[in-house]
Amino acid sequence: MPWVQREFRLAPKTRGFHLITGEIERGLPELRDLRVGILHLFVRHTSASLTLNENADPSVRADFESHFNELVPEDAPHYTHTAEGADDMPAHLKASLLGASVSVPVTDGRMNLGTWQGVYLCEHRDAGGARGLVATLWGE
Repeated sequence: MPWVQREFRLAPKTRGFHLITGEIERGLPELRDLRVGILHLFVRHTSASLTLNENADPSVRADFESHFNELVPEDAPHYTHTAEGADDMPAHLKASLLGASVSVPVTDGRMNLGTWQGVYLCEHRDAGGARGLVATLWGE
């Protein structure tokens, strides 16, 4: 299979950590054609991020949000980038801590994730809006 690159938008999400594994699979029908390969995902925003983690217990996602809000608080007195609201600079910092991309192996037409793993969109703004993803797929 030649390289495939597809851009798609995720529906707007509330602030927090959201499982998007199913949305990715629906947005990439070519995934089913691969026996072995790699999927690289990149979020095209500076106030959202991607990560892999627990896909079963929603309390994990709530704890992620609580922890990151404590780690990177709003209204810290040393922030100078404040024109876009109290959640903006913390969103940039959280996005840099977690990163803008993840890579996942593909096996027999599916992302080869662990039993309890899923892909998270980490929405760090109160009203971030629809987020754009670039998915790059390669394999045979």
